[in-house]
Amino acid sequence: MALPSTTYKIELNLTDMDRSVYENLRFTVARHPSETEERLAARLIAYALFYHEQLAFGRGLSDVDEPALWEKSLDDRVLHWIEVGQPDSERITWCSRRTEKFSLVAYGNLRVWQGKCLDPVRSLKNINVVALGQEALADLALDLPRSLTWSVMISDGELFVTDERGQHEIPLEWLAGERG
Repeated sequence: MALPSTTYKIELNLTDMDRSVYENLRFTVARHPSETEERLAARLIAYALFYHEQLAFGRGLSDVDEPALWEKSLDDRVLHWIEVGQPDSERITWCSRRTEKFSLVAYGNLRVWQGKCLDPVRSLKNINVVALGQEALADLALDLPRSLTWSVMISDGELFVTDERGQHEIPLEWLAGERG
């Protein structure tokens, strides 16, 4: 018997001074049984980084034909495909061909992954890859409550998350492309 997903109620106060986005958002997100709290936190950071009215969570781990997040046009074209983690170069190429803009929020130990998976696809024109600081992400993701309240501030390319435990600075390193 398959394990059920875990639902999280999210309240996200987003202040993105770099893009002049100021939103108070409430939504529910499901965490797949095989998904770690770190990956869920990375998906939420990706949501804040690339927020747009049409941005939605995909089925991700449940369906390989869908991303972690995506922005679609009103006529159902994929405008922005967002992956989270360390996909291989074939997956990055496959995803980037299905959208106008492809972004990847990478986390974990990226040294080997960069040489093996990212370097072969750097010539793709529509990809943007940002690495999250691993220690800061692990600290933020530790014991995530099921009802989550985050204030996210993005200013001058720096990202801060404030939760009930205090403020966390999440270092961002652009490995390819830019936030745009």
